[in-house]
Amino acid sequence: METRPTAHIGWLRLGGELLVALGAVSTFTILILVLSGAPPFAAIAQIIKGSLGSWSKFAHVVKAWIPLTLCGMGLLYTFRIGLWNIGIEGQVIAGAILTTAIVKLGLDSGNPQLFLALAIGFGAVGGAIWAILAGWLKTKGGVHEIFAGLGLNFVAQGIALWLIFGPWKRPGVASMSGTEVFPPEFWLPYLAHGRICLPGLALAFFAIVFTAVTLRYARFGLNLKAIGSNRVAAYLFGLKPDRCMLLAMVFAGAFAGIAGSLQVTAVYHRLIPAISSNYGYLALLVVMLSNYNIAAVPAVAFFFACLNVGSIQLPMVLKIDSSLSGVIQGALVLATLAMQAWRARRKRERETV
Repeated sequence: METRPTAHIGWLRLGGELLVALGAVSTFTILILVLSGAPPFAAIAQIIKGSLGSWSKFAHVVKAWIPLTLCGMGLLYTFRIGLWNIGIEGQVIAGAILTTAIVKLGLDSGNPQLFLALAIGFGAVGGAIWAILAGWLKTKGGVHEIFAGLGLNFVAQGIALWLIFGPWKRPGVASMSGTEVFPPEFWLPYLAHGRICLPGLALAFFAIVFTAVTLRYARFGLNLKAIGSNRVAAYLFGLKPDRCMLLAMVFAGAFAGIAGSLQVTAVYHRLIPAISSNYGYLALLVVMLSNYNIAAVPAVAFFFACLNVGSIQLPMVLKIDSSLSGVIQGALVLATLAMQAWRARRKRERETV
């Protein structure tokens, strides 16, 4: 009986913080636009029109929402146990690389459906392996996960570039446009008019439900929360923090690897140098802005996807650089973090009184 009011208050508090953050960011964005001589309300209208103005534009938003949500769901596992999985960007790339390798193996097999399914599965494996490397460096080598993750990001990007310009280069010439495009039978199916990948959409919704059930009700999710709250106390109660950290990294890497796999099989149909589209780094902002709330992550990911897609209109219509969306995203996260810091300070002050 006591949990419902508490949960209700928690949602109201989160909603209030988001509204205050949105207000602060809107004021900041309008100020920047005014100082640069651009019409602020016209710019905002163009972002909305560019992301939701037609079915095809909405399909592009969904196309960006899927990997953002997958990466966001994966990050919830590592944030729950207190790990900053900065290496998720490299995990997306690792999943894309292994997916490309499996598809190339199956080009002459005569069974594209089987190899497509294997490619998605091995994409998850590739992301998980790359995440385990960062987790192993953290638990066994004492390397902070931020530095380990950043280093592995550069390694994954380097391997992708080497493959694109080396063993997997296009016949006759290497190109920044990536490897050779896969035959259509090795593309994941999508809606004919909207180009929305239905298997990708199903995987994103599965990730949401699976993560919500695992983190809220499963013993593993409760263990992650206990270790994240107090590692020493959790160890005294018989939990194994290092093992749980590695498992959390596996889940995060697997979801990121699937995101990379979908980038290869459903979006670009080949491996390109920018295959991750920075969705891993952007997902970090999504999860922080969501205050690590499972239900809020898909909504915030949709908002960020709208900003990314809608900002393409700005250079064409208003001669404003599309990087404005990055300014809005960064300012929004900073405003939210400032709200959280203010709330934590108020809480400490109340506890000391």
